[in-house]
Amino acid sequence: MKSRQEIKAIAKEAMARQRGAAILIILAVALVSSAGALFARIPIIGSLFSLAISFITMALSVSVNSSFIRVYCGEKASVGDTFSGLAVNFFRKVGGMYWMSLWIFLWSMLLVVPGVIKSLAYSMTPYILADCPEVNATDALKLSMRMTDGHKGELFVFALSWIGWGLLIPVTFGILGIVHVIPYYSTAMAGYYIELRDLAIDSGMILPEELGYAYEEVAD
Repeated sequence: MKSRQEIKAIAKEAMARQRGAAILIILAVALVSSAGALFARIPIIGSLFSLAISFITMALSVSVNSSFIRVYCGEKASVGDTFSGLAVNFFRKVGGMYWMSLWIFLWSMLLVVPGVIKSLAYSMTPYILADCPEVNATDALKLSMRMTDGHKGELFVFALSWIGWGLLIPVTFGILGIVHVIPYYSTAMAGYYIELRDLAIDSGMILPEELGYAYEEVAD
């Protein structure tokens, strides 16, 4: 498996080749989220809009992960592809994201540390949902736990390595986040998923058929 530094180096180079598309994807997601916040303020029907937007945002986050998997792999990504795939398995994506969020919430109610540990254990769920259309919502969570087994410490250090970038975003009024940090981080996280996925397959921890044909397509 590649090291954190190697993954970030590959991600940085891959993202630089498609910076325009990556920025547009991040901007599009930001606009959808902002629109949802505005509609949520409408009296009476605002709560319905808020619920609908939350569903769309959950499914969209999975589609975005699919796009950044393509970016990391050197394949072309675009805003059009990100949104065109939104409706595909829509409720599976929403269900998987809510299922993951529910379990993180329940573990976080115990103590902060268990919540953090489980967040790391479940962190590959959105990428499995994006990469493996044959895997159902609950199985995606279980596969993520197996995929991250023995690697949660690495993922925690990986997350900490972005603190410096995160501190710079407010200083630039969010501009640095849109044009560099968020696309870079998203590509690197997709890369970490690919490395963990391939390692799990190679070590026999996860069988290829458990991930479905999507893994075979990526591997080819």
